Amino acid sequence: MSTAATAKAVKPPKEKKVKGMRIPYERRKALYGYAFIALWLIGTIYFFIMPLAQSLIYSFNITTPSKGVMGLEWNGIQHYIDAFRKDQHYSQYLVSVLGDTALNTPLILIFSIFVAVILNQKFRGRTFARAVFFLPVIIATGPVIEIINGNMSTGGYSGGSEQFNTLFETDLVDQLLEFLGIYNISDTLTETISSVTTDIFNLVWDSGIQILIFLSALQNIPFTAKEAAQMEGATGWEYFWKITIPYISPMILAALVYTVVDSFVDPENQVMKLIMAQESSWNYGYMAAMAWAYFLIVGIVLAIVAGILSRHVHYEV
Repeated sequence: MSTAATAKAVKPPKEKKVKGMRIPYERRKALYGYAFIALWLIGTIYFFIMPLAQSLIYSFNITTPSKGVMGLEWNGIQHYIDAFRKDQHYSQYLVSVLGDTALNTPLILIFSIFVAVILNQKFRGRTFARAVFFLPVIIATGPVIEIINGNMSTGGYSGGSEQFNTLFETDLVDQLLEFLGIYNISDTLTETISSVTTDIFNLVWDSGIQILIFLSALQNIPFTAKEAAQMEGATGWEYFWKITIPYISPMILAALVYTVVDSFVDPENQVMKLIMAQESSWNYGYMAAMAWAYFLIVGIVLAIVAGILSRHVHYEV
């Protein structure tokens, strides 16, 4: 038998082509990604986008809940007008929150950079020190906050020890002065000392995330930059302003945005308390209007601040 005949005899049969369109590999990878985030997308739409749109609709209507159904009566922008013209507290609290945010945000950023620079140094106990400053972020839950603020009875902790409660109190100035033998001082001095001690506690408590952001930014500064600065004879002060700040400037902008948002959405600020108080009277339309007006003001403030600071951010050093 010839070679050609032998090859023809052992030739495998042709495979049947699968009908349908074959999906390219890169397309399949993209589909896998969408499949993984599908639950997140569904949750975002159902639990965030839809309630957000519903609250916007409520803000333009008078809501009358009845038998499990929310009745809506068109009211236009009257709720927004009432919030600024008729409500005697909304504008006042809004100005107060804006002032507190403008005062506390620079303090938090400066303190966070200062602590991050220290924690970036090599010393014994550095891991423990980092954990201490990041601890408020981990334990900042509702019950813990209530205990630290001295409100153990509000969350069902009335049976707790008073001695444990006083460990976290920051308003013990009078007792401390009496212990030191100082009596009959002015109330202004006592209030000033109390305000300073309380602000220090809140400053440390509110700086955990910012310290972590700046610490990660400091660790990304190349060691060659420090070597070059040392060879040029730069001092530590010059290195901080000429190398450190430009390198971490994008993270300063990120920390600024986070700090401002965190301050505005703090449940303890007066505007948030005022908005949430409307829930008890079932006045969801007015509540939604106040919340949306507050949201727009926060967005405008963030846009202005971020626009000003972004001009001084060095994205390429």
